[in-house]
Amino acid sequence: MNDQPLVTKINSALGEILRRKPMVSIVCPCYNEEPMLPIYYEAMERIVFSQLAKYDFELILINDGSKDKTLSILRELAQKDERLKYISFSRNFGKEAAMYAGLKNAKGDYVCVMDCDLQDPPEMIATMLDRLDTEDCDCVATRRVTRKGEPKIRSAFARAFYRIINKISDTEFVDGARDFRMMRRCVVDAVLDLPEYHRFSKGIFMWVGFNTAWLEYENIERVAGETKWSFWKLTKYAIEGIVSFSTAPLQLATAVGSIVSALALIYMVIRVVIAMIWGNPVAGYPSLLAITLCLGGFILLALGIIGEYVARTYMQVKQRPIYIQKESNID
Repeated sequence: MNDQPLVTKINSALGEILRRKPMVSIVCPCYNEEPMLPIYYEAMERIVFSQLAKYDFELILINDGSKDKTLSILRELAQKDERLKYISFSRNFGKEAAMYAGLKNAKGDYVCVMDCDLQDPPEMIATMLDRLDTEDCDCVATRRVTRKGEPKIRSAFARAFYRIINKISDTEFVDGARDFRMMRRCVVDAVLDLPEYHRFSKGIFMWVGFNTAWLEYENIERVAGETKWSFWKLTKYAIEGIVSFSTAPLQLATAVGSIVSALALIYMVIRVVIAMIWGNPVAGYPSLLAITLCLGGFILLALGIIGEYVARTYMQVKQRPIYIQKESNID
């Protein structure tokens, strides 16, 4: 008689587990996105939350030290919708830190990373989830097949970056790849296991492996606001990727140094032979000055390359946190 309530409780608990909807966490970094946030939230409510009823959702928005009213809007949205969670940094730590914070606090069985400028179409989330449910893949990532609307020089440099890094790195980089992707929990856990201070997520996502399916789409321009990625910031980000996923610059400096040393030795032998046979003619000061400047420039370049790697080692061993949280409504 006493066993019957226990059996009932166990069956009830099992039934609750079976009825539980899979949770999807959507991580979205925000920096000065005051005009975009209401538009983005409305689009997510209309296109994603209301149409994908078989999933539970949490929307994690990270305020990356915004200087406008982004945080105020996040507070208002969080009061209206309990699915909306936010994290506010003490200052601007960058998009990579914001993505890391979102992944670290995500509780979902599936985790999606996207931007709030609607250049990452919310309509694709349903397709991502469907492919994860029906195909043998652990991650569904997106890539742009066109760069329509971008300045031509920016597009040319982007393509050059992918060509270069794929030649010098063991990690494969997909041209046009976006941070917009849906991952299973196992992929997210693997990404979080990499405690790198200088993070280059495009490389980290590829380095951890797992089966990745790709969705292609044409470039979509920002709906409102302005892009936060200047040409200089993109250049620094590209250098970050090269230094983080390749030692080729160090090997190049070694190779060039060896070639220059060999040429200098050959030149010295030639000058000795000439002096022994024809005497010591007047030295060519312009050529000597040019060679000295060339060697000095190469030495400074080699020191700069070494300095980039040493600086990253220095920052890593200090073990500073990737971000500092100032405010959040996440328990």
